[in-house]
Amino acid sequence: MKNSKKIKTMGSGGSKSTALMLLFLNLGLYIIVTIIAGWAVNHAIERTHETASVLSIPARIFPIYFPMGNMATGLFVIFSLIAGVVGVATSVTGVTNVLQWDAPNLGAAAASSLLTWTLTMLAMGFACKEIYIGWTDANLRTLEVITIVASATQLICTGAIHAGAEEFTPTTLAAGTV
Repeated sequence: MKNSKKIKTMGSGGSKSTALMLLFLNLGLYIIVTIIAGWAVNHAIERTHETASVLSIPARIFPIYFPMGNMATGLFVIFSLIAGVVGVATSVTGVTNVLQWDAPNLGAAAASSLLTWTLTMLAMGFACKEIYIGWTDANLRTLEVITIVASATQLICTGAIHAGAEEFTPTTLAAGTV
């Protein structure tokens, strides 16, 4: 019995190291996304009063008007900011959860990783729409590219965490008793 547990633990080392590496990579990417999206929101808030005062009523209702980019910029920047903040929090807690490498911690890391990937995919969808419409400046193009890269690395990280959590499933543990 001890030998089978030892083999399972040795086999999970690759998944653990991959998940840790991707969590640190995602932490850096999400920090950059949060900084650029935060700058864009701040820039838009500062320029809203002077720019939106000449707009018609439907455009003036939204409290933040983005003077740069196109019509998809507002939603893209807001969802990128949300995905960035949640991604930073998930990466930091995910590192501590993956380092412990037991069933409750891997379950928490897997659930939060999946939530972050979903939010990042939403932001990536708006990034793709903004690329399709066109007319963005360099800062927004940088945010678009990093959001798309973060969605791919978050998907791989989510898969690595789920692969590690799979060894602790009840069906795997109960298979020997049936």
